[in-house]
Amino acid sequence: MVQAFDYDQAFSRNLGWVRDAEQSRLRQARVAIAGLGGVGGFHLLTLARLGIGHFTIADLDVFEVANFNRQAGASQATVGRAKVEVLAEMARDINPECQLALFPAGVSKDNLDEFFQGVDLYVDGLDFFAFEARERVFAYCAEHRIPAITVAPLGMSAALLNFLPGGMTFEEYFQVAGLPDLEKAVRFLVGLAPALLHRHYLVDQTRVDLKSRRGPSTPMACMLCAGVAGSEALKLLLDRGRVLAAPHGVQFDAYRNKLARTWRPGGNRNPINRLAIAIARHQLKLD
Repeated sequence: MVQAFDYDQAFSRNLGWVRDAEQSRLRQARVAIAGLGGVGGFHLLTLARLGIGHFTIADLDVFEVANFNRQAGASQATVGRAKVEVLAEMARDINPECQLALFPAGVSKDNLDEFFQGVDLYVDGLDFFAFEARERVFAYCAEHRIPAITVAPLGMSAALLNFLPGGMTFEEYFQVAGLPDLEKAVRFLVGLAPALLHRHYLVDQTRVDLKSRRGPSTPMACMLCAGVAGSEALKLLLDRGRVLAAPHGVQFDAYRNKLARTWRPGGNRNPINRLAIAIARHQLKLD
């Protein structure tokens, strides 16, 4: 027998960690997520279980077998189906009352105004190599004072950066505008996780091929990222708790049982990051 859905009952176990009035605020909030692959799908489902009531989601891709190791919604039953439709169905199965605006063609310069309409928070789920889309999305957030979270799945770790209204922007931190894609990739890698906790246990470096836009991944990292992003989203939406913003970053590596907090004034202009970028270019044979 199917039990009738009741929002208050469905999310009652959140109470205690959040107050009743705060749960009501989460119910009214709108979160935008661009990209529903490695981390984006887990972001959506985690935030749906938190009781967020409104989402704007974008992805132009379909599920394929190569997604099985890490992507929420990827299964034999969903191969060939649009990610945005599958994840929307999964979110509605958690909260039939949640309202979702779907962008099956992804985000572009032509639909950013529509994508961000009424949005309280942006959580990044774009593919690592979606350079142009990511730059545009974060620039829009900065211009329109929308807080933005990115948590990168690296190895078996989650690397957090927040970009908050009035603070350091994505471009000021990463310094990628106008550069070739390979250089952008190196700068993203270093900037996302300056502590580089994950680099110590990569067992086959040939699997990292930036030229072919391929790299190894783990399901553990994607799920860790969703937990981190969900916690940051809660703090930002409820105006509580300390939120570190770029140039501050945090990386937790489950494989090494290590937590690193970084502070890189100037972002990738910082001498430490500049050295790390040069080393990465050499190790990846991009010189």
